[in-house]
Amino acid sequence: MEEASESFVRPAFRRAFSLARGALALLGLAVSFAFLVPSIRDSIFQPPVVSEVAFAVIKPHQAIVLNAAAEQAPRAQDNPEQRALAEFIARKYRVAEEAITSIVSSAYRAGAEHRVDPLLILAVVAIESRFNPLAESVFGAKGLMQIMPKYHQDKVSEYGGDTALLEPEVNIQVGTKILREYLRRSGETESALEMYLGIGSPDELYTSKVLAERARLRQLAERAKRLAASS
Repeated sequence: MEEASESFVRPAFRRAFSLARGALALLGLAVSFAFLVPSIRDSIFQPPVVSEVAFAVIKPHQAIVLNAAAEQAPRAQDNPEQRALAEFIARKYRVAEEAITSIVSSAYRAGAEHRVDPLLILAVVAIESRFNPLAESVFGAKGLMQIMPKYHQDKVSEYGGDTALLEPEVNIQVGTKILREYLRRSGETESALEMYLGIGSPDELYTSKVLAERARLRQLAERAKRLAASS
């Protein structure tokens, strides 16, 4: 009799245990689904994230700036002379070629506008700052062409003040105007460079360095033009 009751209880217990385990499994699935649904809902209904770069392009005034920059860049890159100069300067002074391409382009624009040899402008930049647009001396000279703002406020004020001289385009524009003024006063490059240096007595070492750098750049530019003409 006891054996019969035990044989009856064991299957019943197993069925109850199986039912309880199934119920717990369903409960766990329901809990998991409850946590999952909000994340699915959020991923479906949350507005797409627009990156700052994409948003900047959408803004009209920023799009104009980007388009203007894009129009200017190919002119320097497609010019064999300027491209060769940018590649050479970037290697020699260990500066990013993209930045140098912009500086070379600025020098050519300023040179054409103010009737100054762009290679002379680039040579002055090389000796004065080694193409570091953020260079500042202990005497207060700023930027690529190491301009002393206190002596050239008439030119600097046109661009918004001293801090603007740390912008390459502005610095080259102001520096080229200064060079043009000194070239007109002195009538010769050597004397103009001595005036640009701004010391009491002539510094032949400074002048020779600038002229030697210009000679190297001119040789490179002429070679690039010859190769472009022959191709």
